[in-house]
Amino acid sequence: MSPTHPTYEQLVDLPAYTVQPVPVPFEDANGHLNVRHYTGIASEGLDESLVALGIPQDWPARGHACFSAEHHLTYLAELLTGAEISSRVRLLGRSERAAHALVYLLDDTNQRLSFVMEEILLHIDMETRRTAPWPEDVAAALDEHIASQDELPWEPHLSGALKLR
Repeated sequence: MSPTHPTYEQLVDLPAYTVQPVPVPFEDANGHLNVRHYTGIASEGLDESLVALGIPQDWPARGHACFSAEHHLTYLAELLTGAEISSRVRLLGRSERAAHALVYLLDDTNQRLSFVMEEILLHIDMETRRTAPWPEDVAAALDEHIASQDELPWEPHLSGALKLR
């Protein structure tokens, strides 16, 4: 485990999701992104990243879903209203029914890492609303993607509070 988070320069090479300016309605009294919106934007970025792995936005209508089980949130630098932002995702591993991910919110205006969300997400069978094994095609896509990200030249910084079970 690395003692520090990856740099903006390291993260910017990952695919970008939720690319947008910080919207005025998301501003709080301090003139920056309200704390509740960091997680929402990061979660949308994770959802967008999973589409290419066989987990479409309409997956619940197809009988499957991903539910969040645990989060660890780290705020590193404020995101000012109007700043251009993006999210980047690194998948760390998966078990039969869960996956472990890091989502990074980048302040592209100031070229810095602003926020890190570490998450455990679960595959859910929507008929039973219980965890279920990943479908074979999704499991294979997750494994392939995780293996490709294992080759990144930097180690992720983990909270130590979350792990796959």
